[in-house]
Amino acid sequence: MSKYKKQDIIKGKITGIKDYGVFVNIDDEYNGLIHISEISYGYVKNINDFVKVGEKIYAEIVDNDVENNHLKLSIKNIDYRYDGVRIANRQETKNGFIPLKQHLNEWISNKIKEITDKM
Repeated sequence: MSKYKKQDIIKGKITGIKDYGVFVNIDDEYNGLIHISEISYGYVKNINDFVKVGEKIYAEIVDNDVENNHLKLSIKNIDYRYDGVRIANRQETKNGFIPLKQHLNEWISNKIKEITDKM
């Protein structure tokens, strides 16, 4: 299994889906698992919303367990359906919740006025 190493992008076929992850066959020779935490940065309620059994996808190798001939895979940083190209991570803005804090009192006042005007 030395032909595969960490951070390689490989193509495989989904052979099974469980609540905890996705099983992928690579080159009809190796098997890998995409743990549910490696599917998306967001909350994954249902893995079937992301992939289907029989679908061919790209995946990034997170770890190579040579002893057990098993690849640990991820799809959350790549375009797994089309070409396997890495996707830039979205960075949080430095402002965070500051704009909400700055406008909150104004929004509350406007809503109170809107409600009292209807009375």
